[in-house]
Amino acid sequence: MIRLVLFDIDGTLIRTHGAGVEAFARTFASVFGVHGGAERVRFAGRTDFSLLREMFALSGVCASEDNFQRFFEAYVHHLHDLMRGCKGEICPGVTEFIRDLERLSHPPLIGLLTGNIRLGAEIKLRHFKLWDVFRTGAFADDHEDRSEIAVVARERGRRALNENLRGDQMLVVGDTAHDIRCGRAIGAKVLAVATGGHTVAELKKHAPDWLVKDLRGVNAAKVCGLSKS
Repeated sequence: MIRLVLFDIDGTLIRTHGAGVEAFARTFASVFGVHGGAERVRFAGRTDFSLLREMFALSGVCASEDNFQRFFEAYVHHLHDLMRGCKGEICPGVTEFIRDLERLSHPPLIGLLTGNIRLGAEIKLRHFKLWDVFRTGAFADDHEDRSEIAVVARERGRRALNENLRGDQMLVVGDTAHDIRCGRAIGAKVLAVATGGHTVAELKKHAPDWLVKDLRGVNAAKVCGLSKS
């Protein structure tokens, strides 16, 4: 029975139509005077720290602790401004799937497993009134590597539930191969959704436990092992 469900954000829960990428670009330009840096990196499934490290390398900017701090202090302000005018949306089926999880006879703890920094995740999800749904989570602030973020998310879930979770008691929901890999890193089951960075065909190559076009009609009880129908 699934006790902990961990969601990716971009392309899985919400679509911001490039607000995060634009915030990166504006911040890099305003802080370091470099234009076009964000256009040279692929964002889907990555962590904010790994993206910024790649942008530093491509632009010849020193990847110092001070420069990381300067960037993210400015980034959250640009992101907040962009999200105020964001015309994005919650991905299909998300609201219904979360509602169904919450209504299960033994509802799992619902959390986040994301490459966003925590404040960036909060800014995005508050815009769509989703932030307060999640009771735990792990973020790019916790580690640069997605698999290590998954380890942190698992440990926080264990503490919140006061249970020693097995891999098959955890579910990771995500839209990229990176999400599938980080789920496997903690032995979790994976529900892959083709609402963001990868197509159904691309995701299928990575053998998730469930693969759907989107979350509409996904049976929460069945996925969580509470129903065989």
